[in-house]
Amino acid sequence: MSDLLPVPLRVAIVDDEPLARAVVREYLTAEPGVEIVAECENGFDAVKAVAELHPDLLFLDVQMPKLNGFEVLELVGRDVAVVFTTAYDEYALKAFDVHAVDYLLKPFGPERLNAALRRARDRLARREPPPGQELAAAARPPGSITRRVLVRDGSRVHVIPIDKIEYVQAQDDYVSFRSEGKDYLKDQTLGQLEATLDATKFVRIHRSYVLNLSWLARVELDARENRIAVLNDGRKLPVSRSGYQRLTERLGN
Repeated sequence: MSDLLPVPLRVAIVDDEPLARAVVREYLTAEPGVEIVAECENGFDAVKAVAELHPDLLFLDVQMPKLNGFEVLELVGRDVAVVFTTAYDEYALKAFDVHAVDYLLKPFGPERLNAALRRARDRLARREPPPGQELAAAARPPGSITRRVLVRDGSRVHVIPIDKIEYVQAQDDYVSFRSEGKDYLKDQTLGQLEATLDATKFVRIHRSYVLNLSWLARVELDARENRIAVLNDGRKLPVSRSGYQRLTERLGN
């Protein structure tokens, strides 16, 4: 029946520009069944809002300082649907086309926002999981190298410079980053991560480990003649046959 009210949507607006937030707010307040639960001026606040307020949908700016829209998506993409707002980003548009995630190209009008709301409601009704990691990966410029790792811990975000990571360990569909005496768990596969790392500094030494070469002290054999990577602090990691080959090639031995 056409006179039925649409399914209620709890929405958060994320944009570092107050005027841009005001425009989205104005359009959304005219839409039936929409409750604005948060307005965020940066990505850190957006992650906190998702963790604490559990919105159904984010209107998320792409170009923001501190955390850009794709980094926010990487952190919250499995918890909330996202409609991006952007002035222009060639990699973003390519990713949207591939993964059919809606976006609003600034400046946009209320009709275009209404269409995005309809698509979001349809996706939520079908319970389709948002393609967070896939979209974030597709939006990354070709050949780009990760300079920092973002790990969400509830409403907090840990920002780990890539040079501070000693090694990464696969744990099922997660990876654990070892940095400065602490472990940080992230919802990501080791293969996804490895593709973004600087291959001159990080080596896959085992199916479950990627090692920062600056932390390698030596490679030795254990009692069973298995190769072991000994780190600067004495910790030991297993080295597979293929991992040892990659390691020796990288070290030029």
